[in-house]
Amino acid sequence: MGRLDDVDLTLRLSRKEEAEQLETQRERLLRLRLALGGQIGGKIGPPLCVVFEGWDASGKGGAIKRLVDHLDPRHVRVSQFAAPTYDEKRHHFLWRFWPVLPGWGGMAVLDRSWYGRVLVERVEGFATDEQWERAYDEIVGFEKTLVAEGMILVKFWLHLSPEEQQRRFDRRKDDPLKSWKLTDEDWRNREKHAQYLEAVEDMLTRTDHPAAPWHVIPAEDKRYARVAVLRRVSEAIEKVT
Repeated sequence: MGRLDDVDLTLRLSRKEEAEQLETQRERLLRLRLALGGQIGGKIGPPLCVVFEGWDASGKGGAIKRLVDHLDPRHVRVSQFAAPTYDEKRHHFLWRFWPVLPGWGGMAVLDRSWYGRVLVERVEGFATDEQWERAYDEIVGFEKTLVAEGMILVKFWLHLSPEEQQRRFDRRKDDPLKSWKLTDEDWRNREKHAQYLEAVEDMLTRTDHPAAPWHVIPAEDKRYARVAVLRRVSEAIEKVT
């Protein structure tokens, strides 16, 4: 049995429960963020980096929005990563991520990350077997280096069932304001679900380590996932401050 089989996808919140819990968790995170940034207490704290991975249509964008929309935009940066450019491919795969990492007192949120090497690049053949096999140790070493320097690194995998993903794809397809989010690549990825599932399980097993453990979030219900993300980020900050 894989790790994802243990995720309880029945967890849900009502609209009222979400609103109440979001308000509580937003205030909690805001206070912590102001303290890390030196706006409260006068001393800057460690850098905070939140990494989002997950299935297509798992709600990463909505979770990120709720995570940062109450924070001063001067104190947080959201970066999105797609396929590497021609010039980026000329460097080691981790090279393109360094410029967006936060310094002391800073916060960064990454929509996709270096885990593309062991997910889409593995499954689609954009990386050789030797490259993606080697990448697990490279990623763990990279993350341990960041954490050793003081970074709070929080990693999320948003998980949902293939059936719920299909329902969300269908809703996006029929919504003129959301259909742009759905690409031919998204449909092709669904056809390779078994291969991606194996890659995700390997990723969770081989890159989970005490310095930066994985947080697998049940995302069958978007309301539950949004609150869970805020809570886990605050818990990670409180653990080291």
